[in-house]
Amino acid sequence: MTTAVPTAREVVTSFFDRYGSGDIAGALDLFAEHVDFRVGGAANVPWVGGRSTKDEIADFFAVLGQELSPAEEFIIHTTVAEGQHVVVLGRSRFEVRATGRTFTNDFALHISVTDSGITVYHMYEDSHAISSAFPPAPVRQPAAGGTSPSASPEC
Repeated sequence: MTTAVPTAREVVTSFFDRYGSGDIAGALDLFAEHVDFRVGGAANVPWVGGRSTKDEIADFFAVLGQELSPAEEFIIHTTVAEGQHVVVLGRSRFEVRATGRTFTNDFALHISVTDSGITVYHMYEDSHAISSAFPPAPVRQPAAGGTSPSASPEC
C-alpha cells in the first residue's frame, strides 16, 4: 500500500496549523534541508533577511516569539495553489514587546513545496508599519580614523 504524497496546498495548510498551535518543531519538519527563505524589510526589524537552513529558520521563529506578543489577529483570507507553488494572503496584528506599539500587517507569502518539503518561503509584508512599531535602527558611526564629510578638505 502506498501513501499519497501531500499536495503543496496540504503542506502549507499543515505548516500554518502547526505554527498556529505553537508546534514550531512540527512546522520546521515541513521544510527541506536547504530553503530559499527571504523576508525583506527595514534594518530595525530583527527578523528580516535571508536564511537557508532549518537552524536559521528556527532562529527566525524564535526571534518572532521574543520580539512580539502573541498575535492579536492572524487571518489567512486567500490561498492560491498551482503545482508546487502556493500563495497565501492574510493579515496579522502584533504588539512589539520593546515599545508596546502594535502594527497591522497585510502580508503575502510565496511558498514552494517539492518532495523534500518547503523549499521556498518568501514573505512580503508591510515593512513600513512593522518598522514604525520598532525602535529606530542605531545610527552608524564612521570607523575610527575615518573622516566625516564636514572634515573633508574642500576642492
